[in-house]
Amino acid sequence: MKAIVCHEYGAVSDLRYEDVPDPVPGDGEVLINAEAIGVNYPDGLLVQGLYQMKPETPFTPGMEAAGTVEAVGSGVAQFKPGDRVVAMVDHGAYAEKVSAPVTRVFALPDTMSFDDACALMCAWGTAHHALRQRAQLQSGETLLVLGGAGSTGLAAISIGKAIGARVIAVASTETKRTACLESGADAALPYENLRDALKKQTGGRGVDVAFDPVGGTAFEVAARAMARNGRLLVVGFASGEIPKLAANLVLLKESSVVGVFWGNFVNKEPEVYAGNNRELFDWHARGVIRTRIDESRPLSDAAAALQRILDRGAVGKTILIPQGD
Repeated sequence: MKAIVCHEYGAVSDLRYEDVPDPVPGDGEVLINAEAIGVNYPDGLLVQGLYQMKPETPFTPGMEAAGTVEAVGSGVAQFKPGDRVVAMVDHGAYAEKVSAPVTRVFALPDTMSFDDACALMCAWGTAHHALRQRAQLQSGETLLVLGGAGSTGLAAISIGKAIGARVIAVASTETKRTACLESGADAALPYENLRDALKKQTGGRGVDVAFDPVGGTAFEVAARAMARNGRLLVVGFASGEIPKLAANLVLLKESSVVGVFWGNFVNKEPEVYAGNNRELFDWHARGVIRTRIDESRPLSDAAAALQRILDRGAVGKTILIPQGD
């Protein structure tokens, strides 16, 4: 089969599209013929050796794939060949076939496309866990979403609205801010003069929850914009700058800074994770949430697709499609 292979840590442009042996499902595993593969910002960090985990090289990146079951390993009774599924893996999804533990494989309703299924995994899964478990966002609260036009940001906007929050999104261009509004944000602001704009938007009260996958200077603005008992979610550092926090702001605001490490959550709390997916799938089926697919590319274009995400050029989810050659 064809797959994208990282032979050594470095630039994403060094990734290779090449032939590799077909995977064989082991005990408790499901082998999937991929129809759609999700591309995520952490995939780029993994390839560069900048992510929290570092698999031995060579390896295939990618965390999510959707398609049909080809075969199952011993002990798997939940799925059979031909079933429509989506899977989460630590890495290995940028390939025509993907083997995944059965605990990370989810049945798809006929109404859900493979593209949407991939979108709901990492990006939406991260945002959902951040807002449900880590922030415990409540209806009527005000949610600030930095990096609002990225796949995780757009997910946070939609999930925030599904929960019943007022959502203020922040994005760098007019096109991205329009995308935030189309996803349900009540307001969409530029990064320029953000502190004053947030004060005006909240009447000086501040925000109850801040969702920050960006880091950099915007983090300090968010820290200063917290309401009393507010929760500042540390999700990632797409700006490339890991910020430092003046602890006196936490004291004065009586706020909390809360880390969001979705991959660790998936491993440590699989039952809660499965429950989160059920809620996302139910919302999708009822039209409460709607994904936004930015573009679809052939699997062989993975490096270019990934670089565009690292450069913060994507607005929504990027999908890779195996060519079957």
